[in-house]
Amino acid sequence: MKRRDILRAGLAAPLAAALPGRASAMPMPMRGTGDLGIVIERATGSVLVIDTTQMDILGRIGGLGDLSHASAVFSRDERYAYVFGRDGGLTMLDLLEMKIARRIIQGGNSIGGAISDDGRLVAVSNYKPGGVKVFHAATLEQVADIPAKWAGGLSKTVGLADAPGRKFLFSLFEAGEIWMADFAHGNKPRVIKIGKAGKWPYDGLIAQGGRIYIAGLFGEDGMAKVDLWQEPLKVERILDGYGRGEKKLPVYKMPHLEGWTEAAGAFFFPAVGHHEVLVMDGRTWQLTGKIPVHGQPVFVMARPDGRHVWVNFAHPLNDTVQVIDTMSRKVIKTFTPGPAVLHMEFTPRGEQVWVSVRDKNQINIYDTHSLELLRTLEAKAPSGIFLTARAHKIGL
Repeated sequence: MKRRDILRAGLAAPLAAALPGRASAMPMPMRGTGDLGIVIERATGSVLVIDTTQMDILGRIGGLGDLSHASAVFSRDERYAYVFGRDGGLTMLDLLEMKIARRIIQGGNSIGGAISDDGRLVAVSNYKPGGVKVFHAATLEQVADIPAKWAGGLSKTVGLADAPGRKFLFSLFEAGEIWMADFAHGNKPRVIKIGKAGKWPYDGLIAQGGRIYIAGLFGEDGMAKVDLWQEPLKVERILDGYGRGEKKLPVYKMPHLEGWTEAAGAFFFPAVGHHEVLVMDGRTWQLTGKIPVHGQPVFVMARPDGRHVWVNFAHPLNDTVQVIDTMSRKVIKTFTPGPAVLHMEFTPRGEQVWVSVRDKNQINIYDTHSLELLRTLEAKAPSGIFLTARAHKIGL
C-alpha cells in the first residue's frame, strides 16, 4: 500500500468522538494526548479538537468569545489548552473532557500569551490596558500585573515569549522597548527594562533553544536582538536596512515572527513589505540571501527536520502556499489551497502539515514528503492550528 493509503486506512479505527457540527456531550475514552491539538474557528468563537494520527476531528468546544486573533499554549501534561482571545478572554480547555475548564476576562484587548517553562504560570499580553498579566496555570488566579508604563502612558505589549528560568520577554509597541519579567524567585516578578528596540516592535520570538530574543520592527528595515546569556542584558540591532534600495509595498498583514525558522545553520524569515523570504546566518547575524516568493510572507515555517520551509502570504495573494528547499534556497512547490490560507502546523515529527483555509471553511492535510493532499476536513472559518507538542518547546 502507498503511504497515503496506509494513513487513510487508519481512519477506520473506532473513536468515541462528537460530530464536528455539535458540541461534545461525552468525554473521550481513556487515551493519550500527544496526537491532539486544536483549530481556532474565529467566526464562531469555537475550537475544534483534532487527532493527527487519525487525521480527524474529535469534537467542537464553543463559548470562547472573540477569536479573531487567537493563539494557544498547552499545559506540560498536554491535557489543557490555554486560549488567548482578542476580547481579553483567557480560556482553559480540557482536551480530554472536551469542555471549558475555566474562563476569565482579564483585559480589554489581548494579543497572545505564553506559559512558563515549569508550566505553572500563564502570561497574557495586552493592548488594553497596556501591559502583561500573569496567572496561576491551575486556577487562573492572577499572580502579577505588569503595566507597560512609559512617557506616553500605557504601551501595547507584543511579542510575549517564555524563556528558560521562569522568565517572560515582551516588547512595548509605542515605547519601542524590550522588557523581561523574571519569576525565578517566586510569583513577585523582577521586571527588567532591557532597552530601546527601535520603532514600533510588532512581534517577537525566542530562538536558539531559549538563548536569543528577537523583535521585529514595523517602522524600520531592521530587528532588535537580546542575548540572554550575556550580562548585563542589552538590545543589539541586526539587519539594519535589509530592504534598502527596494520599493516597499503596502503591508496588508504583518508577518508573524513565531513562524521564523532555523534550518541548515540559518534563519529563514519574512520580509516586511517585500515579496521575499530573507536568509540570515545564525552565527554572524548577517543577511546571506533573499528568496523571491509569491507575495508578502506571513508565516515562514520549517518542517521539523529543517529540509523544507513552507510559506503562506498576506492578502490579496493569500490563496497560495509555497515550499522552499533550504539547501538550494529555491521554491520547489506551489499550492493553491483556496482563499485566506491563515496558518500551518507540522506534526511533531513532520510527516504531516495541517493548513487552515478560512474562506473555504476547510483544513487541508498534506504529506510533507510526497507533497500530496491526504485529507480535507470541514471547519467554520478556521485560522490558528496548535498541536499539543508545543507544550515541550520553549517559545511556543
